[in-house]
Amino acid sequence: MGKAITIQDKEYLQWVKDLGSRYRRSQIKAAVRVNEEMLRFYWELGRDIVEMHVEERWGDNVIKTLSVDLQRENPDAHCFSRTNLYYIRGFYLLYSQCKTLIPQPEGQNVPQLEGQILQQPVAKDERHPQLLDNILADLFSVPWGHHKLMIDMCRNNPEKALFFVHQTVQNGWSRDMLLNFIGTDLYERQGKALTNFNRTLPEETSDLAQELTKDPYDFAFTGITGRYNERLLKDKLLNNITQFLVELGTGFAYVGKDYRLQIGDTENFIDLLFYNLNLSCYVVIEVKIGKFEFADAGQLGGYVVACNHILKKEGRDNPTIGILICKEKDNLVAQYALEASSQPLGISEYELAKLYPEKVEGTIPTIEELEQIEKRVNKGED
Repeated sequence: MGKAITIQDKEYLQWVKDLGSRYRRSQIKAAVRVNEEMLRFYWELGRDIVEMHVEERWGDNVIKTLSVDLQRENPDAHCFSRTNLYYIRGFYLLYSQCKTLIPQPEGQNVPQLEGQILQQPVAKDERHPQLLDNILADLFSVPWGHHKLMIDMCRNNPEKALFFVHQTVQNGWSRDMLLNFIGTDLYERQGKALTNFNRTLPEETSDLAQELTKDPYDFAFTGITGRYNERLLKDKLLNNITQFLVELGTGFAYVGKDYRLQIGDTENFIDLLFYNLNLSCYVVIEVKIGKFEFADAGQLGGYVVACNHILKKEGRDNPTIGILICKEKDNLVAQYALEASSQPLGISEYELAKLYPEKVEGTIPTIEELEQIEKRVNKGED
């Protein structure tokens, strides 16, 4: 066997490197495509199970029988366990309700995401021509393990499930990350800050700005359980900057803490300064450990104006926004303060350590847990 020849030509080496990168990209694309085709099959199978009323026609044990028969027909497949068939049915039942998410064109009765989602074209609202396509693309690009988690935790709430589908696609969440955010009530908190964005920002950016807010913010990752002051809280936030940025949301880049602004003859220090890449603007964040007061909004608004004069670049940056995160707020006081300001501001609360019980008695068990209970009963263990 001849000795291997080593080529040191730079063009050749670069070509080999490029081939390796292209191969890895093709593997990723192939995996995504396989996942998409599998999920489309699951959707069709789930639709058949539901629309054919198989349990009414062939008895309560038909899923068990179907599992055995499908595994016999496809011995190399590992997706036809009885548990997985129940998840496949749940997959269809959950997301087939998504018809409520598609806006109806005025004066028209448009068919929506019904059971024939993959069989016939669905009419689209001309004002949202890509909405349906985006929903389907996201739905079939999320891994099956993620869907199983959402089937268990977002049962009978397709809006919540689809929210986490979109978040998973946008942020590349692992299953553990998804579980964490479902557990921290992200769906209930997202976009819920009191703001005046609809009045102070251009229409094309006000909705996006609103969606990047939360109320309350979850600062449990700081580990603070005892007495603390604002400096300790800010230090803990920045010592866990990766988790802080994840909690803030997509597109945030850290600029500085106690960021110095020279305004006239006075030095001023912003608690936390960020830049949001999606909005192309600076975001001033002030953290208060007490209850919100009118003066807090005035201070925050002043910092926003200062950033627009000192930091904002014409033609590159959009207007700066400010978010005040406090321990407690009276919503009416906060609303009045926002109405009084001409600057785009948001006001939210934060929570520290929050205890999540591993399992609360009375919660709905997962499909897998139901399977285990049934097995124990059949064996006479219970």
